[in-house]
Amino acid sequence: MCATGLDRAALLAHPERLLSEDEQNRYRAALGRRGRFEPIQYILGEREFYGLRFLVTPDVLIPRPETEHLVEAALERIPVDRPFEIADVGTGSGAIAVALAVARPLARIAALDISAAALEIARKNAAAHGVGERVRFFESDLLGPVRYQAFDMIVSNPPYIAEADRETLDAEVREFEPARALFAGPSGLEIYERLIPQAFERLREGGWLLLEIGAGQESALRRLLHAWGSVGFVDDLQGIPRVAVAQRSGFCSKDE
Repeated sequence: MCATGLDRAALLAHPERLLSEDEQNRYRAALGRRGRFEPIQYILGEREFYGLRFLVTPDVLIPRPETEHLVEAALERIPVDRPFEIADVGTGSGAIAVALAVARPLARIAALDISAAALEIARKNAAAHGVGERVRFFESDLLGPVRYQAFDMIVSNPPYIAEADRETLDAEVREFEPARALFAGPSGLEIYERLIPQAFERLREGGWLLLEIGAGQESALRRLLHAWGSVGFVDDLQGIPRVAVAQRSGFCSKDE
């Protein structure tokens, strides 16, 4: 389909159709890219996430099924009948922000990313799904540009892989997906350590923080979130804690 530009239905309807020379060249080029382990999603230029199709390029992480657990957990806590202010930190392709905006038409979302190139992709995805007017974009390291705004919810799928684990990743992830969206630092917890106190300051009382986490990070996140009023975890389909869910109440010290 990437060679012809036709969808599956059109190809099935005309099995006798022969590829033109240009189409054959595009097909061979795509095979060559895949042979070098480039992710098929980058070759095709798109990825389905939460029932929606998203433009993806090597400037953004490829949205993964595990992140749909974060979207589902967020939607359980977002009302359908009133406005709701959300921040999506490290928005990447905009998959989380757009999925939430599509499912909750009264929600307004601030989508933040340190990468200007990623934000361009996210803007295109928001526009493609008709939610561009309700999703605002900020080039930012975490929550800096919205430090004076109060939110009802903050969501994030941040970098959480330790640098020491780089070689354990599949080649198509390690060599092609953006490193600064994957690796957090020596421990893998560095972004959480910075983001959690910022999130507490910017959430309204009773507001929610939802974070995607890596396998084996539950105990560390419990420690980082111990001063919050309520903390829980959502497992993925393999029973691995994948999303940390915390509610703002009481006092959270930056030094704790």
